[in-house]
Amino acid sequence: MHLPPLPLSSHSHVYVQGDVKIDPTAAISSGVILRADPDSQIIIAPGVCIGSGSIIHAYQGTLEVEAGANLGAGVLIVGKGKIGANACIGALTTIYNASVEPWQVVSAASLLGDKGREIAEFSTAASTPPTTKEAQTSSAAANTADEESFNGQAPINPVMESSSTTDEDSPTEPKTESPTSEVGTSVYGQGSLDRILKTLFPYNQSLNRPSEDG
Repeated sequence: MHLPPLPLSSHSHVYVQGDVKIDPTAAISSGVILRADPDSQIIIAPGVCIGSGSIIHAYQGTLEVEAGANLGAGVLIVGKGKIGANACIGALTTIYNASVEPWQVVSAASLLGDKGREIAEFSTAASTPPTTKEAQTSSAAANTADEESFNGQAPINPVMESSSTTDEDSPTEPKTESPTSEVGTSVYGQGSLDRILKTLFPYNQSLNRPSEDG
């Protein structure tokens, strides 16, 4: 497993804040941060070795590192718990609200701690209401029907089919023809046109239209 390189620290001192108790025989490297929130406490026992760049943050309780424990560089410990005696914590390891047994060896870049968030997400996914699954099933069926119609198989409209069946079953009624008028319809302005023609061509009687009376 590839591990990221440890960042170099230019600080030669240790940061301490809050209720922190450090044994004089403990070896603490440069750039280490020891912070205890209000109503919390950090206890560093004799013979403890803490690598450079490590952060120990006590939150809502007591965080104790027992005698002879060895913490590698870049270790992050947050919350409350206990690092057992002579335990060995590899570099770049993160521990959140968890404890390590005495003489236990934790490999580098490990993650230890509370996994309650993952359980909450799993329970939320498991408690999906069945109505959602039914809606997904119905939508999938609708998509399948649309694909079939796109492939050239158009769905039959039951309303159109029923209307066509009704038209076929109903008897056909004979159509009544409207009586056509035998009398010719008069054209507006015909008399004026005849008078103009008689004036222009008085001797050409063939241009005169026969009277409608016959």
